[in-house]
Order: sequence, then C-alpha cells, then structure tokens
Amino acid sequence: MNFGSDAAWMLDDRGESVDLIHRALDGGINFLDTANVYSHGESEEIVGEAIASRNREELVVATKVFGEMRDGPNGSGLSRKHIIDQAYASIDRLGVEYIDLYQIHRFDEGTPVEETLSALTHLVDEGVVRYLGASTMSSYQFAKMLYTADLGGDERFVSMQPEYNAVDRHEEANLLPVCEGENIGVIPWSPLAGGFLTGKYDRDGDVPEGTRAADDEYTQNRFREENWAVLDEIEAIADARDASMAQVALAWLLARDVVDAPIIGPRTEEHLDDALGAVDLSLDADEVERIAAPKTPRWPAPDKDT
Repeated sequence: MNFGSDAAWMLDDRGESVDLIHRALDGGINFLDTANVYSHGESEEIVGEAIASRNREELVVATKVFGEMRDGPNGSGLSRKHIIDQAYASIDRLGVEYIDLYQIHRFDEGTPVEETLSALTHLVDEGVVRYLGASTMSSYQFAKMLYTADLGGDERFVSMQPEYNAVDRHEEANLLPVCEGENIGVIPWSPLAGGFLTGKYDRDGDVPEGTRAADDEYTQNRFREENWAVLDEIEAIADARDASMAQVALAWLLARDVVDAPIIGPRTEEHLDDALGAVDLSLDADEVERIAAPKTPRWPAPDKDT
C-alpha cells in the first residue's frame, strides 16, 4: 500500500519502490501483497515492474478486489461482473499470467454470497487464480462464506488478512477463533500499528511531520493509555534483548500460533532490514504475556471504526 501516490505518507517514487521490492526478494521474501484499489492500480503496476525480471515460479503474488475503481454500480463490490473484470485488469497491471492469491478486500452486503463465491470459483477453474483469500470482516460473515462454499461445492478461502498487532487485538474476539478452527492461514495487516509500535511517537510530544499519524486520524486513535502501556513493555524488552521495538512487535506476532506471516509495509531499506531481523528473534512466554497484559480484546473494537 506504500507504493503509490494517493497519500502524502506513500513512497511516491517508482524507482525507489522497485528497488525496495528487489531488496525484499533478495532478503528471502517471496510473498507480495497488494490490491487493485491501492493508488487505483498504481501499486499493482509497480509490483509488476519489480517482478518482471524475477523467477515467477518462486513468487506468491497476492492482490485484492472490492474497492471502488470507477464510478457506477459495477465499479466496486463483489458482483460477478466486478470480480471477473477486475481479476483480468489486475493481471494486466501486474504483468502476470495468473494471480496466486486473490482476496476479497471486504464483505459485500449488497451482493449474494453465492454470486461472489461462484465468480471466484470460476476464476480458479479458468486458471486465472490459484487460491482465494479474504480480509477484514465479522466472524459471522466469514463463517457464512465458508459454510456456503462447502455446501455449494465452491472454492474455499485459504487465508484471512485481518488487522492484528500488539495494540489492535480486537480480532482475537472476532476472526481469529474462526481461522484457528477452520485451518485458515492468517496474514495480518498493519503489524506495526501504522508505525505506532516502532516507538516513533512520544506519549507527551507532538506528532512528527511526515509520519502517518500527522494526517491520519486512524493512527492517532491509537494514542490511548493502554496502548502506551503496551509500548512501554515492548521498549523494555527491546532494550533487554538489544533489538529494535519493531523487531519485538513483529516477534510477538510470530509467537502467536494462529499467525502465519505478518505483512510488513516498509518505506525505506532501513525499515525493511530491521523488519527482517525479527525472524531471528524468539520471545519467551513471559515476554509475550507482558506485551499482551495491558489489553483486553473486544469486538467490535471500542477505539476504532472497524
């Protein structure tokens, strides 16, 4: 989502974006997640440019569908028309022959679940898509889609992409039990809470210019006392472990049994290299509990519009 020009906090430099993706691939990352709606296709184009010279067979390329790509009743949502049209549009922008993981970005209240599942299954049957995933919805909505697919013989979702990190833990009371029970892979977005868990913000200071929180109310809403308490524990553990706060926050996620792989969104090589270091950091049970203790997961989240 950082690769594009829709918002002031985005990288807005194609060359730097491609270089950053190449550095990630050279560092061992093989899973790239984007969406058609990120800068209205610009992110997909950048990812496509970056992987054009790489071994496609070793890459897992994921994108999403749902958001508004143009005006009109067929310009968004999860209708058969929009899903199929956008799958082929994403393939063109990515410069690939197929999409490894095609994800519904949100639940569509205005389209029958059966229609959405039929369209997604068609794409798998045609070889346009390899696997199906979902993102950010209520546990009831996701369970409904899973059992409707089972009953109708449609392709099943294999992954869920929820917001999940040490301060945004509402999904522990919503989607994560469903994912655990149904053997669904979990690939959390915003694992560093929009930069909050890196320690870039000061409890008593002004929000630095150029950071996401400077013009993003969603990130500012994380400035709550219980979240600062989580940050205090992360900072203490980082100091004791000679690690960065970002590494500790990512290691906390990696220690959760239900999590497969957090989706990082670095804007610089330094951010990327720091995040990669989390793979080698294993927190003990006491450290995991210390970070978790200040929060009580609730759904819906009381401090944000989910």
